[in-house]
Amino acid sequence: MKHVAFLSAACMLKDSPEARKDYWEYDLEISALAPACLAAGIELTTCIWDDPGFDASRYDGAVIGTCWDYMQKPVAFEAALEAIAAKTRLLNPFEIFRWNQRKTYLKDLAARGAPMIPTLWCERADAATISEAFDALGSDDIVVKPVLGGGAWRQARIRRGEALPEAENLPIAQCMIQPFLPAVSQEGEYAFLFFGREFSHCARKLPAKGDYRVQSEFGGREEIHIPTVDELALASSVLKCVEGDLLYARVDMLRGLDGQLALIELELIEPYLYPEQGPDIGACFARALKAML
Repeated sequence: MKHVAFLSAACMLKDSPEARKDYWEYDLEISALAPACLAAGIELTTCIWDDPGFDASRYDGAVIGTCWDYMQKPVAFEAALEAIAAKTRLLNPFEIFRWNQRKTYLKDLAARGAPMIPTLWCERADAATISEAFDALGSDDIVVKPVLGGGAWRQARIRRGEALPEAENLPIAQCMIQPFLPAVSQEGEYAFLFFGREFSHCARKLPAKGDYRVQSEFGGREEIHIPTVDELALASSVLKCVEGDLLYARVDMLRGLDGQLALIELELIEPYLYPEQGPDIGACFARALKAML
């Protein structure tokens, strides 16, 4: 029997006083993965990544799971993962984490031919930068995101002429700015899930009425999407732009103004895996994990 740590955060435990609104997504995920891993000879044990008592050397591997507080303490998180990687097999690997944690990885993917949304990379999300972005992107409706962050944290949609959001609702430092794409509200986003580069399933993520954020904590919902041959080929082509072992990968895509799917994010660190939309997710995950141990 192999023993693998599934890294999570204290805020994902329902009995924690600091539990997030979407803590139940951890429950759904581990409930889908753990039994399948056990059947494959792997005991998957949840461990809190910043618990002082966690000893990675006791495990045959460690999976970066629902560590959804890392954006509030990125320096500590990086140091913890580096220490874990020195003691056991970290999945995805530490070098993948370091590359993928900052959204500037999208520049690399664009250079390698991945289909991208027009993006400006800026040092700060101040009034002057945002004002210039409207003209540079040729759009009166833009979205500002932090370079380091996830789950719509400190992300804002801004329309030309409107007052800027409060500072605590904007990126702290470096940011990326993109035109708002109406498809996110009308059609939703598509999340293609791969384990060991093998396609597992696809979820269509839809925001609540009047919103554009697809995360469940903002009222978003998901449904199963059966991708076309062309859609799956496009998502797969993004993975081909990345070298190395990948236990999991989530390719998030959205239809651009040209009518074609484009990459929003390539999630290689701690993506939600949408287990409810993937009936075979457990077996696919366990198969990939076993092959890498």
